[in-house]
Amino acid sequence: MQIQPYLFFEGRCEEAVKFYQSALGAKVEGMMRYKESPESMPAGKLPPGSGDKIMHAAFNVGTTTVMASDGMCSGKPQFSGVSLTLNVKDEAEADRMFNGLAAGGEVQMPLQKTFYSPRFGMVRDKFGLGWMVIVPQAMPPKS
Repeated sequence: MQIQPYLFFEGRCEEAVKFYQSALGAKVEGMMRYKESPESMPAGKLPPGSGDKIMHAAFNVGTTTVMASDGMCSGKPQFSGVSLTLNVKDEAEADRMFNGLAAGGEVQMPLQKTFYSPRFGMVRDKFGLGWMVIVPQAMPPKS
């Protein structure tokens, strides 16, 4: 069993995918536009001119596949109550990924040493999606 995030960017999906390619080195697996669908969307479901918007995209960040869409193209993506955690190998990678995600976004907790990680920080990217960047450290044994 596997859980995969499916993100709805409400009209900014292609921009978001390009951003994650630049910021995180994401690799696009596939992308389909509404106009390429073998079945038409019911009338009134999407705003006029949405044919070039993304119906479905899949991209990899490391070994994780993230799926995304423009959804109903409302122009108002909402990612409240959820963040994605990005586990990285070392502090240099944490700095690079965090700074990439922070471009145009909002730092919620700067990268810093914590009791549970040599490097941890929280950022909301320019699309409003929350990220936690962490260099994992071994957990102490249970007593």
